Amino acid sequence: MASAHRADATAPEAKSIGSDDYSLSRVPRDKRFGFWSMLLQWLAQSGSISQFTLGATIGVGMTFGNAFLAFTLGAVILEIVIFAIGLAGMREGLATPMLTRWVGFGRNGSALVSFVIAVSLVGWFGVQNTIFGNSVSALVGGPSWMWCVFAGIAITALVIFGFRYMALFAKIVTPLFFGMVAWSVITTLKDHSLGDLISSPPPGETIPLAVAATAIAGGYMTGAIVSPEMTRYNRKGSHVFVQSASSMILSEYIVGMTGVLLGHLVKSSDVSHIVLSTSGAFGVLVVLMSTAKINDWNLYGSSLGVVNFFQVVFGRRLHRGVVTVALGIAGTLLSAVGIMTHFTDFLSLLGVMIPPIGGIIVAEYWVVKRMRRPLDETRAAETLPATSPTWVPMSLAIWLVAFCVGKFYDGGIPALNSLIIAFVLYCGLGLAGWIKPYGTSTLDDDEAHAPAAPATTPAGAA
Repeated sequence: MASAHRADATAPEAKSIGSDDYSLSRVPRDKRFGFWSMLLQWLAQSGSISQFTLGATIGVGMTFGNAFLAFTLGAVILEIVIFAIGLAGMREGLATPMLTRWVGFGRNGSALVSFVIAVSLVGWFGVQNTIFGNSVSALVGGPSWMWCVFAGIAITALVIFGFRYMALFAKIVTPLFFGMVAWSVITTLKDHSLGDLISSPPPGETIPLAVAATAIAGGYMTGAIVSPEMTRYNRKGSHVFVQSASSMILSEYIVGMTGVLLGHLVKSSDVSHIVLSTSGAFGVLVVLMSTAKINDWNLYGSSLGVVNFFQVVFGRRLHRGVVTVALGIAGTLLSAVGIMTHFTDFLSLLGVMIPPIGGIIVAEYWVVKRMRRPLDETRAAETLPATSPTWVPMSLAIWLVAFCVGKFYDGGIPALNSLIIAFVLYCGLGLAGWIKPYGTSTLDDDEAHAPAAPATTPAGAA
């Protein structure tokens, strides 16, 4: 009763800072978003100058046909992973950190998952913020640190208020970005023969298909693993598939392959100036807004991971809005002083640790189904199970083995290698009865008294 009293006593103060966004509970069915709002959220993740640059980089070293094959391979891999994991998130209304309590890892194992995800995502938030600041400084002048602080504050302020305002922001930014990019690309290519660009040889050193596919699929694999952060707000499984597939088509085939054509045209991967130089100050503003729209998910996902980590390890239920402020300030300050760019190797290492989590989730939820039964029993009531496994040691061992394969085996796509190894090992050992949970943890009072979101219709909901 003491912990319940504490949660009730602090709830009013915590609610004054943003939205908790069901960080430790299921998203109720009546709080889910409509098809078009969710579609724009997915498409917003495709709207990035960096994707044009990736396409141009591949185009410099590949023919148009081989680049198309590489993007197809990357898109198919990502879509399979996103749909398998995202559908689980939609069915349960849970983000990845909470989902892993009953799907493969147990309560304490989910804390490790949360820690890896939170550190990785807030780290990339800082790195992207640094890139943002350096780019704006080069384009319009002013010190880089000032733009880092400006961007960090703006994104933090958006994420504090949660998913519904992020969805509203996507409705504004996504059409503007793609409209502006379409105008810039059409203006650039109208005086050139598309047939000649498509048939032209790669102007640079040849890039092997496996390397290109690695860059395409591996670069977004972490986002695929944490897709339940978004899909828990979906209403139907078919929406998850159509929206994520639409995002893949737009990101890989339209944006990526346009980047390939631009790479063949300018014979360089530096194509960002094409969009920026043809669209003026308005284009710069839209590009900056689209960058913020992508980076907000790094901060959002990190905040959910930290909430679950603290609840499990320290028995303290933190409000997601408060956590967002702390993470946003930390990431912003570190990016402003230029420290974050020195941690990219470490963040890349964490990136290899995350795909096996997805392999274990897919194997347990869709194949083995030994631990997900409590979720099945409580899904209709939209409550959390009263208990969860405490530890699943074999899952941690599989995670370690899969990580080592992804890190030290040079063939194939590292992120995909580690994911497949984790999936195969968990399925084999799980169906053989060798994966067993140890201990049982009960639902804490702080979780049972998690603050609910307002009963009003979410802003931007369709």
